Amino acid sequence: MIEQDKVLACVDQSHFADHVTDYAAWAAKRMDAPLELLHTIDRHPEMGNGRDHSGAIGMNSQEILLTELTQEDEARSKAARETGRVFLNRLRERAASAGVTQLDVRQRHGNLQDTLTAQENRVRLFVLGRRGESAEVTQRDLGRHVEQVVRALHKPILTVTEGFTEPRRILIAFDGGIITRRGVEMVAASPLFKGLPVHVLMSGAPIADGPRQLDWAVGVLRAAGFEVTPHLLPGDTERVIAQTVTDQAIDLLIMGAYAHSFWRSWLFGSKTTELLRSAKLPTLLLR
Repeated sequence: MIEQDKVLACVDQSHFADHVTDYAAWAAKRMDAPLELLHTIDRHPEMGNGRDHSGAIGMNSQEILLTELTQEDEARSKAARETGRVFLNRLRERAASAGVTQLDVRQRHGNLQDTLTAQENRVRLFVLGRRGESAEVTQRDLGRHVEQVVRALHKPILTVTEGFTEPRRILIAFDGGIITRRGVEMVAASPLFKGLPVHVLMSGAPIADGPRQLDWAVGVLRAAGFEVTPHLLPGDTERVIAQTVTDQAIDLLIMGAYAHSFWRSWLFGSKTTELLRSAKLPTLLLR
C-alpha cells in the first residue's frame, strides 16, 4: 500500500472519474510519484428501502425491526463495496495503460473531507473533479464538496473539468501575495511543469509595486529554466484571466484559493468559486 509522497485522486462513480484519473496519471508520471485512486462511500443511515414500518407493533417488534434494518444496511454496504471494487479496478487499468507503474486503489467508508484531511501529510498533490456523481443529476456547474474540501486542505489541489487535454501551456494568476509567491516557488521547484512555457498574469486593481512583484516572479521562474511570458493587465480579474486563457491557448491555470473566511465568502461571494465556475480548464489551487 502506498503511504508517502503520493498523488491522491478522489473518484466517485460518475463519468467524471475517468478525467480525474487521466489528469492524476499525467501528474504522477511527471512527478515520478506513486498514484492512489481513492473512492469514499458515504454512510446514509437515514436511507431505507421505502417499506412502511409504522405498523410494526407487538411483542419483540422493536428487536425484530432493528435486526431487519441492520441486515438491510449491511446488504447495502456490501453491494456498495462490490460495485466500488469493480469501478476502481477499471480505473486502475486506465491509469496503468497511461503508463503509471506505482499504483494503488483504496476504498473507504466515511466523509470525503475527513478522509482527505487524515491523508494530507502523506500527499504531494490532490486531484479532484470539479463536478461529480451528484452533478449528473443536478447539472450544477460546481460540485457541492469542492469548496469544503479545498478549505480543509493545505496541499496543492488540481481541480479538473470534463475531458482530458495534456497541459502544454501554463498560466499563473499572480497577485503578489504570500500564497501566489509560494506558488511561483513551488512551480519553479517541482518537476510537474518542467519544460512547459509559463505565463504569469497580474490583474485586478493596479498596485504601486505591481511591476516589481511581477519581475520577481519572472526572475524566479527563469532562474529555474522556464520560458516565461509576463502580463500586467489591470481590470476585472475574472474577465482578464478568461481573456488571457483564450488569447494564449492556456491548458492549465494556477491560482490562490479561498483567501477569505467561509462566512465572508457566503455574505459577499467568492472570487475562487466564480473563477472555478467560469473557467473551462483544469485549475491548480494553492492554499
